[in-house]
Amino acid sequence: MPHIVLLGDSIFDNAAYVRDNPDVIAQLRNKLPDSWSATLRAIDGNKINDVYEQLKELPQDATHIILSIGGNNALSCISILSEKVTSSAEVFSKLADLSEEFEQQYQKLLQKILSLHLPTAVCTIYNPNFPEREYQRIGVSALTIFNDVIIRQAFEKGIPLIDLRLTCNEPKDYANAIEPSAAGGEKIVNAIMNVVLEHNFNKPYTQVFY
Repeated sequence: MPHIVLLGDSIFDNAAYVRDNPDVIAQLRNKLPDSWSATLRAIDGNKINDVYEQLKELPQDATHIILSIGGNNALSCISILSEKVTSSAEVFSKLADLSEEFEQQYQKLLQKILSLHLPTAVCTIYNPNFPEREYQRIGVSALTIFNDVIIRQAFEKGIPLIDLRLTCNEPKDYANAIEPSAAGGEKIVNAIMNVVLEHNFNKPYTQVFY
Protein backbone atom coordinates (compact mmCIF):
# COMPACT_ATOMS: atom_id res chain seq x y z
CA MET A 1 0.00 0.00 0.00
CA PRO A 2 1.19 3.56 -0.65
CA HIS A 3 3.32 5.05 2.11
CA ILE A 4 4.21 8.73 1.62
CA VAL A 5 7.27 10.09 3.43
CA LEU A 6 7.82 13.81 3.92
CA LEU A 7 11.45 14.97 4.05
CA GLY A 8 12.75 18.46 4.64
CA ASP A 9 12.04 21.30 7.03
CA SER A 10 9.21 23.26 8.68
CA ILE A 11 7.20 23.48 5.47
CA PHE A 12 6.12 19.97 6.45
CA ASP A 13 7.05 20.03 10.16
CA ASN A 14 4.84 22.99 11.05
CA ALA A 15 3.15 21.76 14.25
CA ALA A 16 4.83 24.45 16.34
CA TYR A 17 3.18 27.19 14.29
CA VAL A 18 -0.45 26.12 13.94
CA ARG A 19 -1.39 25.97 17.64
CA ASP A 20 -4.48 23.78 18.04
CA ASN A 21 -5.02 23.42 14.31
CA PRO A 22 -3.85 20.34 12.39
CA ASP A 23 -0.31 20.34 11.04
CA VAL A 24 0.68 19.13 7.58
CA ILE A 25 1.20 15.48 8.47
CA ALA A 26 -2.14 15.31 10.32
CA GLN A 27 -3.95 16.85 7.37
CA LEU A 28 -2.22 14.49 4.95
CA ARG A 29 -3.16 11.42 6.98
CA ASN A 30 -6.72 12.67 7.17
CA LYS A 31 -6.98 12.82 3.37
CA LEU A 32 -5.42 9.42 2.69
CA PRO A 33 -7.49 6.32 1.89
CA ASP A 34 -7.74 3.94 4.83
CA SER A 35 -5.11 1.57 3.47
CA TRP A 36 -2.52 4.31 2.88
CA SER A 37 -0.04 5.78 5.36
CA ALA A 38 2.21 8.80 5.74
CA THR A 39 5.33 9.48 7.81
CA LEU A 40 6.91 12.77 8.78
CA ARG A 41 10.70 12.78 8.73
CA ALA A 42 11.06 16.51 8.00
CA ILE A 43 12.42 18.54 10.91
CA ASP A 44 11.89 22.23 11.58
CA GLY A 45 15.11 24.15 11.02
CA ASN A 46 16.86 21.51 8.93
CA LYS A 47 19.04 22.37 5.96
CA ILE A 48 19.99 20.29 2.92
CA ASN A 49 22.80 18.39 4.62
CA ASP A 50 20.52 17.45 7.54
CA VAL A 51 18.25 15.41 5.27
CA TYR A 52 20.79 12.59 5.12
CA GLU A 53 19.97 11.87 8.77
CA GLN A 54 16.27 11.87 7.93
CA LEU A 55 16.95 9.28 5.23
CA LYS A 56 18.51 6.96 7.79
CA GLU A 57 15.07 6.61 9.36
CA LEU A 58 13.19 6.12 6.11
CA PRO A 59 10.45 3.49 6.61
CA GLN A 60 11.25 0.23 4.84
CA ASP A 61 7.85 0.18 3.18
CA ALA A 62 8.07 3.77 1.88
CA THR A 63 6.62 4.13 -1.63
CA HIS A 64 6.75 7.90 -2.25
CA ILE A 65 9.13 10.65 -1.14
CA ILE A 66 8.20 14.33 -1.09
CA LEU A 67 11.11 16.71 -0.46
CA SER A 68 10.81 20.33 0.65
CA ILE A 69 14.20 21.75 1.63
CA GLY A 70 16.29 24.84 1.05
CA GLY A 71 14.47 27.60 2.89
CA ASN A 72 16.82 27.49 5.86
CA ASN A 73 19.83 27.43 3.54
CA ALA A 74 18.48 30.63 2.02
CA LEU A 75 17.83 32.17 5.44
CA SER A 76 21.41 31.47 6.51
CA CYS A 77 22.56 33.70 3.64
CA ILE A 78 20.28 36.62 4.48
CA SER A 79 23.18 38.74 5.74
CA ILE A 80 24.29 39.20 2.14
CA LEU A 81 21.36 41.58 1.68
CA SER A 82 22.96 44.11 4.02
CA GLU A 83 26.53 43.83 2.74
CA LYS A 84 28.10 46.88 1.14
CA VAL A 85 29.35 46.45 -2.42
CA THR A 86 31.17 48.67 -4.86
CA SER A 87 29.30 47.65 -8.01
CA SER A 88 26.27 45.74 -9.26
CA ALA A 89 28.68 43.21 -10.77
CA GLU A 90 29.87 42.38 -7.26
CA VAL A 91 26.28 41.71 -6.21
CA PHE A 92 25.73 39.28 -9.06
CA SER A 93 29.04 37.58 -8.34
CA LYS A 94 28.07 36.98 -4.71
CA LEU A 95 24.66 35.65 -5.76
CA ALA A 96 26.32 33.35 -8.29
CA ASP A 97 28.53 31.94 -5.54
CA LEU A 98 25.48 31.22 -3.39
CA SER A 99 23.68 29.58 -6.30
CA GLU A 100 26.61 27.32 -7.15
CA GLU A 101 27.08 26.19 -3.57
CA PHE A 102 23.37 25.53 -3.14
CA GLU A 103 23.21 23.58 -6.40
CA GLN A 104 26.11 21.34 -5.43
CA GLN A 105 24.44 20.46 -2.13
CA TYR A 106 20.94 20.07 -3.55
CA GLN A 107 22.06 17.97 -6.52
CA LYS A 108 24.07 15.64 -4.29
CA LEU A 109 21.11 15.12 -1.96
CA LEU A 110 18.68 14.55 -4.81
CA GLN A 111 20.98 11.98 -6.39
CA LYS A 112 21.09 10.14 -3.05
CA ILE A 113 17.30 10.15 -2.79
CA LEU A 114 16.77 9.04 -6.38
CA SER A 115 19.23 6.17 -5.89
CA LEU A 116 16.57 4.61 -3.65
CA HIS A 117 14.41 4.17 -6.78
CA LEU A 118 11.25 5.46 -5.11
CA PRO A 119 8.78 7.85 -6.75
CA THR A 120 9.99 11.29 -5.70
CA ALA A 121 8.70 14.85 -5.97
CA VAL A 122 10.40 18.08 -4.93
CA CYS A 123 9.04 21.45 -3.81
CA THR A 124 10.21 24.95 -4.52
CA ILE A 125 10.78 27.36 -1.66
CA TYR A 126 7.65 29.46 -1.28
CA ASN A 127 7.75 33.22 -1.14
CA PRO A 128 7.90 34.85 2.30
CA ASN A 129 5.05 36.86 3.76
CA PHE A 130 6.80 39.95 5.11
CA PRO A 131 4.47 42.86 5.97
CA GLU A 132 6.98 45.42 4.71
CA ARG A 133 6.54 45.74 0.94
CA GLU A 134 10.17 46.53 0.15
CA TYR A 135 11.51 43.70 2.30
CA GLN A 136 9.02 41.35 0.66
CA ARG A 137 10.19 42.38 -2.79
CA ILE A 138 13.82 41.80 -1.85
CA GLY A 139 13.03 38.41 -0.28
CA VAL A 140 11.10 37.20 -3.31
CA SER A 141 13.86 38.31 -5.66
CA ALA A 142 16.62 36.72 -3.58
CA LEU A 143 14.83 33.37 -3.46
CA THR A 144 14.78 33.12 -7.24
CA ILE A 145 18.41 31.97 -7.32
CA PHE A 146 17.57 29.05 -5.02
CA ASN A 147 14.32 28.17 -6.75
CA ASP A 148 16.06 28.24 -10.11
CA VAL A 149 18.30 25.44 -8.85
CA ILE A 150 15.39 23.34 -7.59
CA ILE A 151 13.35 23.78 -10.77
CA ARG A 152 16.30 22.98 -13.01
CA GLN A 153 17.17 19.88 -11.00
CA ALA A 154 13.59 18.64 -11.21
CA PHE A 155 13.57 18.99 -14.99
CA GLU A 156 17.03 17.45 -15.39
CA LYS A 157 16.01 14.44 -13.30
CA GLY A 158 12.54 14.16 -14.85
CA ILE A 159 10.60 14.25 -11.58
CA PRO A 160 7.43 16.14 -10.59
CA LEU A 161 7.65 19.58 -9.03
CA ILE A 162 5.34 21.23 -6.52
CA ASP A 163 5.69 25.00 -6.93
CA LEU A 164 4.85 26.22 -3.45
CA ARG A 165 5.05 29.84 -4.63
CA LEU A 166 1.77 29.17 -6.41
CA THR A 167 0.37 26.93 -3.68
CA CYS A 168 0.74 29.38 -0.80
CA ASN A 169 -0.27 32.65 -2.43
CA GLU A 170 -2.42 34.37 0.23
CA PRO A 171 -1.55 35.92 3.61
CA LYS A 172 -3.82 33.39 5.36
CA ASP A 173 -1.52 30.60 4.14
CA TYR A 174 1.18 31.79 6.54
CA ALA A 175 1.39 31.50 10.32
CA ASN A 176 4.10 34.18 10.30
CA ALA A 177 6.48 35.59 7.73
CA ILE A 178 8.00 32.24 6.77
CA GLU A 179 5.97 29.34 8.20
CA PRO A 180 2.82 27.70 6.79
CA SER A 181 -0.47 28.05 8.63
CA ALA A 182 -3.12 25.34 8.78
CA ALA A 183 -4.72 26.90 5.69
CA GLY A 184 -1.42 26.85 3.85
CA GLY A 185 -0.77 23.33 5.06
CA GLU A 186 -4.06 22.15 3.60
CA LYS A 187 -3.09 23.57 0.21
CA ILE A 188 0.30 21.86 0.43
CA VAL A 189 -1.37 18.55 1.28
CA ASN A 190 -3.75 18.90 -1.66
CA ALA A 191 -0.76 19.42 -3.96
CA ILE A 192 0.97 16.35 -2.53
CA MET A 193 -2.14 14.25 -3.07
CA ASN A 194 -2.43 15.47 -6.65
CA VAL A 195 1.17 14.44 -7.33
CA VAL A 196 0.74 10.97 -5.90
CA LEU A 197 -2.60 10.35 -7.59
CA GLU A 198 -2.03 11.99 -10.96
CA HIS A 199 1.64 11.79 -11.90
CA ASN A 200 2.89 8.80 -13.89
CA PHE A 201 6.11 7.93 -12.08
CA ASN A 202 6.86 5.19 -14.61
CA LYS A 203 8.01 7.84 -17.08
CA PRO A 204 10.84 10.34 -16.51
CA TYR A 205 9.21 13.71 -17.04
CA THR A 206 8.52 16.82 -15.02
CA GLN A 207 4.98 17.89 -14.28
CA VAL A 208 4.29 20.99 -12.22
CA PHE A 209 1.71 20.87 -9.44
CA TYR A 210 0.33 23.52 -7.11
